[in-house]
Amino acid sequence: MTEVVTSQHNPLVKTVAALRQKKYRDELGLFTVEGVRLTEEIVAAGWPVESCLYTETAAAEARAAAILDLLKARKCRLVQVSDAVFDKITDTQEPQGIMLVAPKRQAALADILARPGAPLIVVLDGIQDPGNAGTIIRTADAAGCSGVIALKGCADLYAGKTVRATMGSLFHLPVVDGATPDNLRKTLAAAGIPLIATDLTGATVYSAARLSGPAAVVFGNEAQGVSGELLAAATERIIVPIYGKAESLNVATAAAIILYEAARQRRATL
Repeated sequence: MTEVVTSQHNPLVKTVAALRQKKYRDELGLFTVEGVRLTEEIVAAGWPVESCLYTETAAAEARAAAILDLLKARKCRLVQVSDAVFDKITDTQEPQGIMLVAPKRQAALADILARPGAPLIVVLDGIQDPGNAGTIIRTADAAGCSGVIALKGCADLYAGKTVRATMGSLFHLPVVDGATPDNLRKTLAAAGIPLIATDLTGATVYSAARLSGPAAVVFGNEAQGVSGELLAAATERIIVPIYGKAESLNVATAAAIILYEAARQRRATL
């Protein structure tokens, strides 16, 4: 049976509104997914969903109605809320009237290594911008990477901006969140996976690097680049050259170039 909530002081409404803050996402182990496209993606991926909050207007739309039918079949908690309540919980400027509350999920390196083919792992080292972090996850998914490891200190992968930037790839690709550089080095060494760092000095042009075998490619902080600890541990450093007058490339753009070069090399060996 669908619940109807019109009070902004309802306990569920207060909880969902609090999830806009990282400390509550961490404390409760929950995050929100908003909008028709992303809710379709998380439901299609089979990700568990605790509750769905939606407006009457959204429920009248075919795509949102189809999502509600799927969630109803899964015995998910469905809550119809007033426009005023949705305005309180939304994290977007142009809300579409449907939001899911879901548990955060942590992948393990074993999940990444279990995927077919030579492992191609993306490592996020101090990426601060949610848009960059989310876009790199989306690109890693599109380029056929095995998974993503986000080290401690990166942007929150479950913040609304990050989730939206992944365009659903967060729900399809194994993502390890909160790893330490030391644990990363030891784990990759034990698995026989070389660490390749992007760097601006003393580096091989990305297209000349051998990316067809197992590899973990590190993309660093927007201002400082890859940390010294991981640069020292890397077996190779690679660079995307600048031919014009721009000082540098956006890290997400550089990631797209390098990861698609890796994809090209891997398909050339098939």
